[in-house]
Amino acid sequence: MSANTRKRCLVVGLGISGLATAIRLRQIGWEPVIVERAPGRRSGGYFVILFGAGRAAARRLGFDHAVPDRSVPNGRTYIANRTGDRKPGMGFGDLPGERRLMLRGDVEAAAFETLPRDVEIRFSTQPTRIVQDESGVDVTLNHNGTLTTERFDLVVGADGLRSTVRQLVFGPHEKHLHRLGYMIAAFALPDPLDGISPRDGICLFEPGRSMWLFAFNDRPQSLLFSYRTDDVDNQFTGRPADRVRAAFGPGPAGPLLGPALDALDNTDSFLYDTVEQTRMDSWSRGRVVLVGDSAWCVSLYAGMGVSAGLAGADLLGTMLQRHPGDIPVALRSWEAQLRPHLTNYQQIGVNERFFFTPDSQRRIALRPIVARGFRLPLLGGALRSLRANSKSFRDRDFDIAHDPVAAA
Repeated sequence: MSANTRKRCLVVGLGISGLATAIRLRQIGWEPVIVERAPGRRSGGYFVILFGAGRAAARRLGFDHAVPDRSVPNGRTYIANRTGDRKPGMGFGDLPGERRLMLRGDVEAAAFETLPRDVEIRFSTQPTRIVQDESGVDVTLNHNGTLTTERFDLVVGADGLRSTVRQLVFGPHEKHLHRLGYMIAAFALPDPLDGISPRDGICLFEPGRSMWLFAFNDRPQSLLFSYRTDDVDNQFTGRPADRVRAAFGPGPAGPLLGPALDALDNTDSFLYDTVEQTRMDSWSRGRVVLVGDSAWCVSLYAGMGVSAGLAGADLLGTMLQRHPGDIPVALRSWEAQLRPHLTNYQQIGVNERFFFTPDSQRRIALRPIVARGFRLPLLGGALRSLRANSKSFRDRDFDIAHDPVAAA
């Protein structure tokens, strides 16, 4: 496709889904333009898993080789209480299947380095108005207070859970966001917590609240706090660190939880948010389409946010290439293939909330029992096989962006 016939696409958001979308559209000959409301790239991020569905998409996008696996070989995970007592537990390193453990920023960095240098990126820029007709989309962009209007063949909203594109085209957030009733705080530690091996993962569970310490093989751990709440809005009043402390009660924090809460209190870079899912009847309207969390946020509890974002971007390019003369048909075909899988991922997110944050003492008591079972020679093998073949893990490793037509 020559430069003067190249279709032009506005990608809103420089996160993983936005970068992957721009890479894929450039692969099929489009001219993507990326706008990002932040003044620069965002680095860091919390613990993520890349399952088989995401790895397959990353291979086709050209950066699977650049995404590290930071899991600790033969790493140990413990279940601890406030007094510091520990029992053997199970962590994400014990999960079956084709998966890698890393920080979110690792995937973003790999995608950014793969993005062709001729793709235009505009920081401190966001859309304020989107108007479309049968032949294109007029977008008014605000760059540091200066408004300009440009025309595109397609607009892709990859701007996260509280998407500006979704709000402008599909309506207010309240129509599409579904709260699960939990809050999370996540951040990367600059140094290991005192008295804890940097190779160890630790889980602290109490009914309705939990703390996870994730270990990596080549950097300090990261922390995740998760807790149940009946008043999400109230959690956004005051300092996040104070809200997390209040959620864990007035009692003594102890030698593990105490330093972890102090670390949250002292960090400037963290994620603090409500756990929500994006639920929509359609992910596109005319020539405007949403990808990633903007369209289908499955929640951190599903563990599939990055993998789904990569797969969705990968398949979007495939369908646009297959239907070059009819963008709405391409978008409908794209959604028809993706939606059943994303519906499954969202259900996994709902189900797994009790894995992250047990709601009863009974569920907590079962954790070390199951962990011991996995370590028994005969029973452990049977349990691992059963887990690996469960629908939940098969779904997460299945290549949902595979193109059966091209493979035929």
